Amino acid sequence: MSDGTDSFWVFGYGSLMWNPGFPHRARTVATLHGYHRAFCVYSHMYRGTPEVPGLVLGLDRGGSCRGMAYEVERTDRAQVMDYLHEREMVHYVYLPRRVPVRLDDGRRVEAHTYVADRQTERYACKLSVAETARLIAQGVGKRGPNTEYLESTVAHLEEMGLPDAHLKAVLAEVRRQTG
Repeated sequence: MSDGTDSFWVFGYGSLMWNPGFPHRARTVATLHGYHRAFCVYSHMYRGTPEVPGLVLGLDRGGSCRGMAYEVERTDRAQVMDYLHEREMVHYVYLPRRVPVRLDDGRRVEAHTYVADRQTERYACKLSVAETARLIAQGVGKRGPNTEYLESTVAHLEEMGLPDAHLKAVLAEVRRQTG
């Protein structure tokens, strides 16, 4: 599924949406079907510790996800793929995938992304809103409090016109729990 240009695409659903960290030709809102954005990966380093884990986002099976697609020059492909591997595959909790996405202008392209690995011990399966909020409220790691990650994600999604009702419900529950 190619768009006929001398480029390739990367799909971001979390912090890559507002902090890609790699050169790109263009960016646009896109929809991925078959996966949804979820706090489904236990964080033992960036937003928690092994003793007091937090949660980070992953793409999990089912539903759909509105995110950001980045068009990258083919000449930058190796550099971008190395960067993404270093950023996303620190603990091998994700699986790199090529997935079809629909860009907001109607084009369909194949994009590189990362989905949650359901076989890893760090996969957080079907947590309730209350349990997700509890883990986020307790998590603090190398990149700071897990609550900051959630708040930043919700705020950036709102700014981009991509509100996520589930994440907003988790944030409301975190605030209720931490009162």
